[in-house]
Amino acid sequence: MTQSLPKLRLGTRGSPLALWQAEAVREALLKAHGWEPGAVEIVIIRTTGDAITDRALADAGGKGLFTKELEEALLDRRIDLAVHSAKDMATRLPGGLHIVGYLPRADVRDCLIMREGWKLEDLAEGAKVGTASLRREAQLRRLRPDLKVSLLRGNVQTRLSKVASGEFDATLLALAGLTRLGLADKASAILSTDDFLPAVGQGAVAIESRFGDLAVDSLLVKAVCPATGLALRVERAFLNELDGSCRTPIGGLAQVDGGEIHFRGAVLSPDGEQYYEIVRHGPVNRALELGIATGREMRAMVPPGLIGG
Repeated sequence: MTQSLPKLRLGTRGSPLALWQAEAVREALLKAHGWEPGAVEIVIIRTTGDAITDRALADAGGKGLFTKELEEALLDRRIDLAVHSAKDMATRLPGGLHIVGYLPRADVRDCLIMREGWKLEDLAEGAKVGTASLRREAQLRRLRPDLKVSLLRGNVQTRLSKVASGEFDATLLALAGLTRLGLADKASAILSTDDFLPAVGQGAVAIESRFGDLAVDSLLVKAVCPATGLALRVERAFLNELDGSCRTPIGGLAQVDGGEIHFRGAVLSPDGEQYYEIVRHGPVNRALELGIATGREMRAMVPPGLIGG
């Protein structure tokens, strides 16, 4: 490593999943450059989102709750890079920051964790399901309006324990998170993206840096995944044209296939009764345009008032 950058500091939240992600970025950097382990330091930073667990993100301030303190540390140069779950990131970043890349994307699907049963149909009428996601709640209500959906915040282990103790009959989590924590066997059912279109960025680990910090950004070139970057460019542009504040149930998934990107986006009403979907594709060199166009098309499609702004 150069004398001007003797140790790279990765900022992260302190949850087990966040630490797994930061360690994955660290390992990717060490492998890409043949560095010794001490060349990259992981710096734990507590965020507002970690402290607030008694209400939905939309009521507490939105997605920035999980990134604010990390981004402040970046701007203050206390860290060199910030590692995030891509789905936690606002579509509009603070001035002076940008996403420099992503690790290869994991499985994007949601899964259902139940005390009893192996599929959604096995849940008894009126069963209590916990989630903190408006998207998951709306998709669940669309298929099973009889279920009682309640707020369930906290890290993966907390949510699993609430189901195991009987406080909830089931919960929904990202399969990627369970797998990364070695808990994939806890999934009772893996849900099809046909019914549960994932959140924008789900399964992707994002790496944020200071804009113009070329010395740091150049170190990521060999460690990030170009295909994931293209897919997220579409998804985040789509979300940016709509409502990225956690106040509207929105799903979006882009997949790269050779020189083409295939995209599917959806917007639901909170009760799941209204559902709007768009499917489009385009060349990889028009990823940003594809995301913007589909977002604008979706905004024109849905009734006034369903999407914020």
